[in-house]
Amino acid sequence: MQGRVNRLFKKELVVDPGLKYKGAPCESEADVGEVSHTEAAGKKLDAKPKDIEPIDYENVFLQKKAQIISDPLRDMLLFPNEDFQIGTLKRHGRTFLPTVPDNARKEAHSLLVTECIKTYNSDWHLVHYKYEDYSGDFRQLPNKAPRPEKLPVHVFEVDEDVDKDEDTASLGSQKGGITKQGWLYKGNMNNAISVTMRSFKRRFFHLTQLGDGSYILNFYKDEKVSKEPKGSIFLDSCMGVVQNNRIRRFAFELKMQDKSSYLLAADSDQEMDEWIGSLNKILQSTFEAAMQEKRNGESLEISDDELSGQWRSEHVASWESLHPEITKSAREIEAKKNEGRLKLFVLDADTQKLDFSSIEPDVKPFEEKFGKRFLVKCHDLSFNLQSCVAENEEGPTTNVEPFFVTLALFDIKNNRKISADFHVDLNHPTVRHMFSNSASIMNGGDGLTTSQKYVNGIPEGMLQHPKQGIFSVTCPHQDIFLVARVEKVLQGGITQCAEPYMKSSDSAKVAQKVLKNAKQACARLGQYRMPFAWAARPVFKDSQGTLDKSARFSALYRQDSNKLSDEDLLKLLLDFRKPEKMSKLPVILGNLDINIDNVASDFLSCVSSSYIPVKRFENGNKVTVTHEVEEFVPCIAKLSQPFTTYNNHFYIYPKHLKYDSQKSFAKARNIAVRIEFRDGDEEDSQPLKCIYGRPGGPVFTKYAFTMVLHHHQNPEFYDEVKVELPTQLHEKHHLLFTFYHVSCDNSSKGTTKKRETIESQVGYAWLPLLKDGRVVTSENQIPVSANLPLGYLSYQELGMGKHLGPEIKWVDGAKHIFKVSTHLVSTVYTQDQHLNNFFQYCQKCDSGAQASGTELVKFLKSLHAMESHVMINFLPTILNQLFRVLARTTQEDVAINVTRVLVHIVSQCHEGLEHYLRSYIKFVFKTEPCNSSKCKTVHEELAKSMTVLLKTTADFLTCNKLLKYSWFFLEALIKSMAQHLIETSKLKLFRNQRFPASYQHTVETLVNLLMPHITQKYKDKPEEARNANHSLAVFIKRCFSLMDRGFVFKQINNYMKWFSPGNPKTLFELKFEFLRVICNHEHYIPLNLPMPFGKGRVQRYQDLQLDFTLTDDFCKNHFLVGLLLREVGSALQEYRDVRQIAISVLKSLMIKHTFDDRYTAKSQQARIATLYFPLFGLLLENVQRINVKDCSPFPMNQSSNSGKEDSSFSLQTGGAMLTPQKPGSTLDNSIHKDVFGVISGTASPHGSSTPTISAVRHADSRGSLISTDSATSLPERNAEKSNSLDKNHGCIGGSVMRCDKLEQTEIRSLLMCFLHVLKSMSDDALITYWNKASTPELMDFFTILEVCLHQFRYMGKRYIARNQEGLGPISIAHEKKAQTLPVSRSRTGMMHARLQQLSSLDNSCTFNHM
Repeated sequence: MQGRVNRLFKKELVVDPGLKYKGAPCESEADVGEVSHTEAAGKKLDAKPKDIEPIDYENVFLQKKAQIISDPLRDMLLFPNEDFQIGTLKRHGRTFLPTVPDNARKEAHSLLVTECIKTYNSDWHLVHYKYEDYSGDFRQLPNKAPRPEKLPVHVFEVDEDVDKDEDTASLGSQKGGITKQGWLYKGNMNNAISVTMRSFKRRFFHLTQLGDGSYILNFYKDEKVSKEPKGSIFLDSCMGVVQNNRIRRFAFELKMQDKSSYLLAADSDQEMDEWIGSLNKILQSTFEAAMQEKRNGESLEISDDELSGQWRSEHVASWESLHPEITKSAREIEAKKNEGRLKLFVLDADTQKLDFSSIEPDVKPFEEKFGKRFLVKCHDLSFNLQSCVAENEEGPTTNVEPFFVTLALFDIKNNRKISADFHVDLNHPTVRHMFSNSASIMNGGDGLTTSQKYVNGIPEGMLQHPKQGIFSVTCPHQDIFLVARVEKVLQGGITQCAEPYMKSSDSAKVAQKVLKNAKQACARLGQYRMPFAWAARPVFKDSQGTLDKSARFSALYRQDSNKLSDEDLLKLLLDFRKPEKMSKLPVILGNLDINIDNVASDFLSCVSSSYIPVKRFENGNKVTVTHEVEEFVPCIAKLSQPFTTYNNHFYIYPKHLKYDSQKSFAKARNIAVRIEFRDGDEEDSQPLKCIYGRPGGPVFTKYAFTMVLHHHQNPEFYDEVKVELPTQLHEKHHLLFTFYHVSCDNSSKGTTKKRETIESQVGYAWLPLLKDGRVVTSENQIPVSANLPLGYLSYQELGMGKHLGPEIKWVDGAKHIFKVSTHLVSTVYTQDQHLNNFFQYCQKCDSGAQASGTELVKFLKSLHAMESHVMINFLPTILNQLFRVLARTTQEDVAINVTRVLVHIVSQCHEGLEHYLRSYIKFVFKTEPCNSSKCKTVHEELAKSMTVLLKTTADFLTCNKLLKYSWFFLEALIKSMAQHLIETSKLKLFRNQRFPASYQHTVETLVNLLMPHITQKYKDKPEEARNANHSLAVFIKRCFSLMDRGFVFKQINNYMKWFSPGNPKTLFELKFEFLRVICNHEHYIPLNLPMPFGKGRVQRYQDLQLDFTLTDDFCKNHFLVGLLLREVGSALQEYRDVRQIAISVLKSLMIKHTFDDRYTAKSQQARIATLYFPLFGLLLENVQRINVKDCSPFPMNQSSNSGKEDSSFSLQTGGAMLTPQKPGSTLDNSIHKDVFGVISGTASPHGSSTPTISAVRHADSRGSLISTDSATSLPERNAEKSNSLDKNHGCIGGSVMRCDKLEQTEIRSLLMCFLHVLKSMSDDALITYWNKASTPELMDFFTILEVCLHQFRYMGKRYIARNQEGLGPISIAHEKKAQTLPVSRSRTGMMHARLQQLSSLDNSCTFNHM
């Protein structure tokens, strides 16, 4: 026998001294037991399996091309044509028109602006793999057959007893059975004579019926019967119930069959009678059911042997010979019946188990995202002071003068304004007519009627009086307020003008007086505004964005001329929820009616913040246009998103003017600031019409005025001016501020020089928009000049009283007395100096200037200091430029630093923003066309740089980041390779000619450099090691579609060389994760070439060299499946966790083959099965480890005259041993004749004549059949396998076989795989195996089949019902029941005894659990 062991597991030991991981650490106490057990059997050596070199796939494919083409199943051997292709997907925005202006590409000169525009205009670039849906786990397969909701109803013999019990005993059925519960006193359960009053304990008793019809009386400490009972009384062994008042009143006694008794007592005589009556009814019904069963059993007790054996086989054979047509028809019917059968794995628990670990994240294109959006509807602003404003006093009663509302969001928690202003004109049309006809021209218009102009295809008139706005908040919380500022036409001081609105008496006269003054002011000062009032309301109830719809605007508080700035307003809002503070503020009597609501997904007629119509826009005179209001998102990386649309807005905030010390002008009190945007300082320079207008005026104007504070020499401002910047900015673009003194005195009756009496210039200031190539966005304090000479932008102070440029008369000694703040919201300009410098230098290099590698490296290194939110905002544009530099550079130092920057950017984006990187790789990344042979490609240069970084030991931080986020770089390699093959038309070349040898060498070097990092850092850097391992697997898997497949096989071999038996568990997990990904390739079957490799032409199927063991030739010719089976076989010699990982990978792959709709034909499944024939050998080698326990899984042979078990069956309780049959038996009589009947389906596995496992053992066995004591206790019959199929064993590691038992789940999974192969393989292949197998191997084969019958047997309705009742496994219940189980009185009792024996096994888990 020892000779057979050595021959079976003879290995060529290849010990790699470089491997550092020897010995498998025990992961748990269970593993310690396993290792100790194995050491008792013989210490296992850490032997590394011999390396099997894979075939040269491409050459073999060419050599066998004729054979492949002529194969009827050639589709299983060939990769499909056009397996992948590149394409473009139309970019769809949410607006009707493109956001990029028509002339933007022509105007743009800056490289950053040009690249940004190109990014926003370009379509998505995709690489589409035709069969990618088949490249994942079996759960991700398309058209995967779901588990049927209803299974066909079958009647099984094991359920007949239950059915008869239900028919013959109405009280014994679950439906309508007797149940009772209540409190009783329980006496001593062992001896009623010793019971005293004190020994009684109060317990809650629950009488219930079990699934098999019997009754049980459970008792508990309280009424919670769902808990585990403190004890149970099984009533099927109760002989009677009698009253017993000797010890206690209202007591009764349950007399048991073993002469013991149970003493119980009730609280009253009535309760006692009820309990006794119920128990007696149960005893009577049980007795009647047993008698009926006995009568039925005697009439049907016929041995199944009479219906089997020689008589059956002879008659069936003669029938088939006499009636071949009927036999053929029966076979056709049977075939049709089989067509409707479910696939083997459909009901497997693992198939239905949800597992999302292998599912790749869903990647979507970049899209414009918003925070919590809500709709603001402005209805009305009304004050108590009202009158009719019409000249003829006919018309509605309205406010007596026009008011203007500005809405904005303020965040008092973060002390900032978080939205742009939304201007609303709620005035009645009659009130709007109070303005002069020239108001439009005065406000920057050109005099054209609004109906003549269109803005982005929308009539300008539809945009002039907005009343609805959509606000967005990225981080909602309770401290965000919607603030409304109310302004009116300039008349005088705030206190003076607000006084009439704060009184409630004699309102008619006051209204007429105010109306008269208002008409004069509107005619004279219509374009000037003054602050009047403010109000606020909370927006959200919580941080989840729940709108506070019930809240209303506060009272209208009068503005304070000394507290007008945003900072002052934020301080006021801090006290908003403090009534004692707010009550001190002066209130203007009026009401502001503005509601907020959620935004519907199908919202109509909306325009963006740039007035571009959003899809679902409707034109019409009665359509209310809703304006989107721009959000000022905080500059935080996690709140940022990549820009996808063109946006170029500039916000101007005049803050303060200190004019109390100026001596240049006599009058400078009512100061207004006019703001213009200019592109030059020449004489003919004109302001650009790019400022967003106010309601009632043109949509875009040439200038805008701030509000005016009456009699203030140091005025504060809170105005916001929004500018649409030109696409390309230059040094001449600037803001020009003109200061005016506005005369509010309307008593003058002269008509000459009227304009001069209204306003007079009192200074100028200017602010260049660009500084060091960047847009100025900060708080600036600038001087004010009294004049504006030509060329004023060229003025430059040199110091010592000298300057360059024209002479300028400065106000107040050129002090910086004007404060202005700006804010940029642009997707084409950046404020980051490092990013701006990098693009400027790249543009300089592209323009033909001599590029300095040192300078470029300096700018590349500076990108590490780039702000995170800027990096996210311009992510696609930055990455595109870096890859472009990588492909164009001729210096290795530049390429390495580009890769370092890429690693830095990728690591920054992984802080919750990884999906942006995946979107970039899938939809944006595009290599530049390469037409010359000297042209470099991204994949070549990136791979080289990665190898350099992995070699570098000094920069370990960058190296670790590269490992952790290696998926990005490896996917970039794959996409670059795919695009390169198609764009250069190399896809038609032979695979070994597609890429140069230098690139293949780089890829091989990359794999070899990644492996030591993976295998050495798995402890200190587990996440880095796992990510790199998975990314490498995905990369190699995808290389099968692009490169020489033989070369890819070699890389897999290079990977596997870094592992050996005895590795720690983590390394096994990494290895099998790698194999799982690789084997999930969509063309896994063609990669394994399921075809004969015999020499010469094969004439007959029987002549095929079918491999049922893992020979070297098999592992070479069918490399992937051979490698997987080798590793599974090796893993079976490891501890439990490793075994389960390996078996899971194998089983998942077989499930995938089952559900793959490309291989549904029986012939295709049979061809796939040939790849897994060596699984037979693996199971035969481990047959002694299949945990069949020590008794038969089937009912024992019963004597027809007694209920005793056959004496030939003995159970050794002290060890793991079966009593062997007597020696001298032949094969024909040692194998029970019903074994083959069960296998063929002609006999029932539940019949009384089903054999024991010992019955199918070889007749000459002289030792224990199954033992876990040592490895040398294998049956001596194994030595007889001199002509077995495992002549070339040498692929599984381990010099000594483990003999510890496999666990239940492992056995079932392996047997499912075995049955799948057996079911799928052709009849000829099975006969070939039987013909070539030795007798011992054949016996082991049928032993495994018998184990399958045991493992997957149907346990019956009783077992299922018992589990559904929550009573646990039936074996546990029978252990309890054995305490009171009577001597079997009938066939029902005998069945209980059989089930008790069978269910005591650990492997009682069957399909009943699924």
